[in-house]
Amino acid sequence: MGLASSMGLGIALGRPELDVTVLDGDGSILMNLGGLTTLARYRPQNLIHVVFDNESLLSVGGFPTATSTGSDLEGIARSAGVPRVITVREVDDFAAAFEEAVAARELTTIVAKVEAKGPPAFLTDLPLLENRFQFQRHLRRTED
Repeated sequence: MGLASSMGLGIALGRPELDVTVLDGDGSILMNLGGLTTLARYRPQNLIHVVFDNESLLSVGGFPTATSTGSDLEGIARSAGVPRVITVREVDDFAAAFEEAVAARELTTIVAKVEAKGPPAFLTDLPLLENRFQFQRHLRRTED
């Protein structure tokens, strides 16, 4: 948690021929705000950073995040130097913003305000170490 944008940046810089989309959460990005300044510094043209802002840490019980009391992720990303930033609240607006970001070929952060609604419990049967290796193997396969 907190490093999705950093991982995406590494992939975008290391594999500029790939289009990279990072799906992040408000709790995650708030844990690593410095990641936004690093994204802005390198400005990979092949990276779209989507932040789903439900104003809570839903996966660990629904505790409120700073966005529930006024912190503005769009403003933070813009101030960090991200060249294209937008906040959307409707699905159609999200689709349009994403299409525009793809066409623009410029680092973009899309903050999507969403409901804090999830399953009754978060369970994972994902073996984390093996998942890491699966991800690496997938990236290697895309080089061919």
